[in-house]
Amino acid sequence: MTDSKEIKLYATHPHPCSYFDDREAKTIFIDPDITPSPTLYSELSRRGFRRSGNHIYRPDCKRCRECIASRVPVALFSPTRSQRRTLKRNTDLSTKIFSAPSEESYALYERYINGRHHDGDMFPPSREQFNSFLGQSSATTEYVHFYLGDDLVAVAVTDVLDDGLSAIYTFYDPEFTQRGLGVYGILWQISEAKSRNLPYIYLGYWIRDCQKMSYKTDYRPIELLINSRWVRLN
Repeated sequence: MTDSKEIKLYATHPHPCSYFDDREAKTIFIDPDITPSPTLYSELSRRGFRRSGNHIYRPDCKRCRECIASRVPVALFSPTRSQRRTLKRNTDLSTKIFSAPSEESYALYERYINGRHHDGDMFPPSREQFNSFLGQSSATTEYVHFYLGDDLVAVAVTDVLDDGLSAIYTFYDPEFTQRGLGVYGILWQISEAKSRNLPYIYLGYWIRDCQKMSYKTDYRPIELLINSRWVRLN
């Protein structure tokens, strides 16, 4: 098994930041020719790395430290009143878990990007983009489908780690925005991690001054990776 100390790290050239128009970003990623074992992938996640497609990466910006890895200790999590309403609103959904993306999940992804992110860098959606982002699954990836009757209304893509679940991405039918399906997908994963006796759910990077990434501190308590230490905020 490859040890984390033996992994080669590569760095991108500086490129426009996805979150701040006035900044440049730089990313480090592990050797793409290596397929990390579940144990190694879990260790990298604890060190603040994330997976996107077949790339396992971490921001490495010299003049900015806004991207902070986050995780929720599920045994201590207590939903807010708003989150409890979201859970109640979605008690009529059923769940199925798959090991690979399906045709209906791509159709849903296409509707989601067209309806919710038509002004973002993921628009327009394409099958190639979907496959490179969400179809390049690891051996630990699960595709959680949420159904309203026979209709697929949301998909949460999650990786199973040694110590938790890593929430990769959630997309949903924009016609059901009022249900709070993005929030529900995270709440479901918190509950699922607890039922599997896994201590954490990894939520990716919290960015305080970026609205679309700052929501992660809505889930409390939360732990942030600051100066190589996980610091808990209640």
